[in-house]
Amino acid sequence: MQPNEITEVLNRPISQELLARDVTRLAYVAKDGTPRNVPIIFTWNGSQIVMCTSKNAPKLQALSENPMVALTIDTEVHPPKILLIRGRAELDFVDGIPDEYLQATSTYEMTPEQRVEWEAEVRSLYRDGMVRIVVTPTWAKLIDFETTLPSAVEELVRQREERQRG
Repeated sequence: MQPNEITEVLNRPISQELLARDVTRLAYVAKDGTPRNVPIIFTWNGSQIVMCTSKNAPKLQALSENPMVALTIDTEVHPPKILLIRGRAELDFVDGIPDEYLQATSTYEMTPEQRVEWEAEVRSLYRDGMVRIVVTPTWAKLIDFETTLPSAVEELVRQREERQRG
């Protein structure tokens, strides 16, 4: 997929709505060769998906060995809106708490006082820092079941139209 095609998909209004959500599902291949799919908070900075995790997370060794990932951001209503993204994960070990982590958690409902306590707890827990998992999309597809469908369903629609004409 060409960069301009990826940008076109990601700039669609529904894609932008999905990229403003706070949870994605990160799929990768674990060290034992089996697939993993984990929910994780994220932020979209306009060109990359940024997720943050602890420095001792098992996914880090797996991602360092095989950085290819797939992400799913979707809604819980019917028909669902689904944004599928593929890319390569880059690991960025940082001291302290990344701004993206605090930004991704800013939607959590809490009073200002609770937020101060929560941030103090986070800083205490992750005192050795965190790892930013940064994914630049190399492929993207939006499925909204109104203007776009899964490719297999698109093929069935095309076949049905050919039968009806034939």
